[in-house]
Amino acid sequence: MQEKGKALFIYKPRRIEDLRCPHRPEKETAYEIVKTISLSGIEYENFITDLLADRQFIEENAALCGEGATFRCLLIRQHGCKDGILIVPELKAYVKWAAYIGGETGADV
Repeated sequence: MQEKGKALFIYKPRRIEDLRCPHRPEKETAYEIVKTISLSGIEYENFITDLLADRQFIEENAALCGEGATFRCLLIRQHGCKDGILIVPELKAYVKWAAYIGGETGADV
């Protein structure tokens, strides 16, 4: 599964609210989803309230991701939901770049 699109990426956001902001389309960056990770409700809630905390699931998949003209991202979502957060990890286990995508944009996995 490799879905592509464009989204507004924010550098080192703290919470999901940091990602939901009005913006102009020309500020969006191209992305490619390299893997989707579905979390339980409580795990997802914990993730979106502190995006900068180290997470094992990010560390295990960070090597798949990268920056460039097109960001290679992980899509993190709650199990059963279509919206989620695209992330490009830092070298370790936390979020460097992130973007919110709604259910109409997210991959159906």
